[in-house]
Amino acid sequence: MKDAKSVFIAYTGGTIGMQQTADGYAPAPDYLREVLAGLPEFRSDQVPRYEIRSFEPLIDSANIAPEQWLSIARGIEEHYDDHDGFVVLHGTDTMAYTASALSFLLENLSKPVIVTGAQIPFAEVRNDARDNLLASLMIAGRHEIPEVGLYFGTRLFRGNRTRKVSAEGLDAFDSGNYPPLGKVGVEIEIDRSRLLPSPPPGEGLRIQPIGNPHIAAVRLFPGITGETVRNFLRDPLKGMVLEAYGVGNGPSKNRDFLAALEEAHERGVVIVDCTQCHRGAVHLETYATGRALARAGVISGYDLTAEAALTKLYYLFGKGLPPEEVRRQMQTPLRGEMTVRGET
Repeated sequence: MKDAKSVFIAYTGGTIGMQQTADGYAPAPDYLREVLAGLPEFRSDQVPRYEIRSFEPLIDSANIAPEQWLSIARGIEEHYDDHDGFVVLHGTDTMAYTASALSFLLENLSKPVIVTGAQIPFAEVRNDARDNLLASLMIAGRHEIPEVGLYFGTRLFRGNRTRKVSAEGLDAFDSGNYPPLGKVGVEIEIDRSRLLPSPPPGEGLRIQPIGNPHIAAVRLFPGITGETVRNFLRDPLKGMVLEAYGVGNGPSKNRDFLAALEEAHERGVVIVDCTQCHRGAVHLETYATGRALARAGVISGYDLTAEAALTKLYYLFGKGLPPEEVRRQMQTPLRGEMTVRGET
């Protein structure tokens, strides 16, 4: 642990800095800065110095798109040499997507980037905004964590392993297939054995532009038809996350459904199988229903979350890689986002 230094706060919007309006909660551009200036704990010598910049315009996270992921990454890049850590304030609805996307876009990251937010805004007397932001500042400014984390409700997770699991609870996020990187109680405890290694010395931060490749996600449901899947798989689609049952199973008796997948695979569409379950991994070889998907060209996403799989597809296709290379890298851990079968 090093002495508290300086943290850059990128405020993108979200509940944490919202105020009540006639139309419900909405982001308020200057409100968060005013609130923090009036709270003595944020001026304590124990808290890192911070610089806060608001995105213009602030957005509800339900409106996040890939261009905003790139804007956040560019903002971090712009201030990277001036600060020791970074906090991204974000709405909870798509926070896991943004944390996953940033983990891929920020290549050679050697400083902590902590994504956080709140279920209850600072504007309310009883809120989780204060503790989440304060802890995130302390983690970003005092600990050497060379990756993107997501902090919420006393736990620090690897960003690309997280999912939102509660619409109302203050412990709204979880990481079903990877233990927390740290916990905040009386002390801030970081499990350094779980962290990614730092990049080699001399490797500076690099941002990978992603453009706007056509990516989709489809969740299997009983009765899904080949026509429905074909509509998603039409040109110019490049990649799709298929959220399947259990360990990656699908309707193996539905020949038109399987034909739609195979037709898309032959055109070069990369189809990644992820489980709908919060815990566990895809093993296409276990059941005949999984093997049928594999024969149609679907690849295993192992224990990737759907959020990480989607953003990883954006990242890889954004690099201009051909489908075969995208398939290979989708099954290769790049930022600790997955555990390939056989690993511990």
